[in-house]
Amino acid sequence: MGFLEEHIQSLEKKRRRKERYPLLAVILIASVVIAALFAIGWYSRERNVVVIPIEGELYTGAYSGGGVSGSEQVGKEIRSAADDALVEAIVLRVDSPGGSPAAAQEIIQDLQYARSKKPVVVSIGDLATSAAYYISAYADRIYANPDSITGGIGTVWIFTDISEWMQKEGYAITVVKSGENKDMTYPYRTLSPDEERYAQDIVDRSFERFVTDVTVQRNISRNLIEDGRLYRGEEAKTMGLVDEMGNLQAAIEGARYLASR
Repeated sequence: MGFLEEHIQSLEKKRRRKERYPLLAVILIASVVIAALFAIGWYSRERNVVVIPIEGELYTGAYSGGGVSGSEQVGKEIRSAADDALVEAIVLRVDSPGGSPAAAQEIIQDLQYARSKKPVVVSIGDLATSAAYYISAYADRIYANPDSITGGIGTVWIFTDISEWMQKEGYAITVVKSGENKDMTYPYRTLSPDEERYAQDIVDRSFERFVTDVTVQRNISRNLIEDGRLYRGEEAKTMGLVDEMGNLQAAIEGARYLASR
């Protein structure tokens, strides 16, 4: 074989190798994409439902833990899950006796934001009463156990009066105040009749908003809940306060079903 023929064959081999490089690159890129898609699919299956705990008493604030759920912290978690494209639905695991109506109202605003994007389901553990049920009423569906405790719809303002004990023990307090009602919440004196009427008016207005919101969200009669009593999960279901009997896993499966519709 002459030099020219060898040179031509060498050039031909180089050309073939160059033609294979783009093909190999395409195969490599395709493999990476396919692997990424499988990874995303697996990740999505694992994370398509996020469970957010609401435990302990409800207060406004950014701190949660130690028997307290802060509205800012809970709301942050709800909004984060709502904005996460890999999350298909949210489950709120509620185990709370309630607390501040204002805290519940803050969380409800974040819950409504989440519901505009994806399903939100509540799973009641031991209890979801008062303000904790207030939040729950805004979910797409509520799951509870037969002996979960819920309801307790209403508002209470408790005043402690230790003035008689202080008098017996010889304690004397001098109060300098800017207004007649400035110290009405302090325990060293009894409420005046006017103060008691004023406090009752505040409680009544708060209750009116609470009970109206619940009856609208749950489409139930006011006279079933306005006395503020507690209910077992089974009874709550017959009344319409709860949608399904089931544990946390049942609520997660229910959330997946709502997300698939």
